[in-house]
Amino acid sequence: MKNHHVKIKSIRHITHDVLQIEVEKPQPFDFIPGQATEISINKEGWKTEKRPFTFTSLPDDDYLQFTIKIYPLHRGVTGELLQLKTNDELILHSVFGTIAYKSEGLFIAGGAGVTPFIAIFRYLHSKNEIGGNKLIFANKTKADIILRSEFKKLLGDNFINILSDEDVKGCSHGFITEKFLKANITDFNKNIYICGPPLMMDAMEKFLSHLHIDEKFIIKEVF
Repeated sequence: MKNHHVKIKSIRHITHDVLQIEVEKPQPFDFIPGQATEISINKEGWKTEKRPFTFTSLPDDDYLQFTIKIYPLHRGVTGELLQLKTNDELILHSVFGTIAYKSEGLFIAGGAGVTPFIAIFRYLHSKNEIGGNKLIFANKTKADIILRSEFKKLLGDNFINILSDEDVKGCSHGFITEKFLKANITDFNKNIYICGPPLMMDAMEKFLSHLHIDEKFIIKEVF
């Protein structure tokens, strides 16, 4: 796939440390909800600094959207994104990703690991196929929850938040444990989609193994 230079149409904070960036969409340009692309910034010194970011727009939208957690103290690409404005350019590289919707199930996300699920749930909603899908979303605090209102609207009571650093009404408190998973898995023969940091992924896979979930039902992506 060739690289594409695209202009930023809009850029804004949607939480204290998450940016939502919309850019021009090259034609033709194809991806599946849940997939990502490598992005670099079209500025001297940054053109070869590629980082993976997930599409949070839908394939039929006339723009591309990315929902990106920023780490300004790292002095890397996400910190540099904070310096950008409308009409600045990003470079899109290859499209990739192992998370794709197969059938109804349980989604488990940690922090920015929720981004592949944003486009998937938006796509299902557009087809009126949300069904009984459920999302468990782990964060440190309520302020860290990405698109909380949208997920609540899409999933209702099937949007389950768990916070490690805050005890907040309407959210579970602590970490996702084997017991917590068992209580929230209603069908052990449905797909389980997981995306989050490596330590979380390792723990989830261990818990699911203890719960005798067949590996064929586990769809995962480490960010």
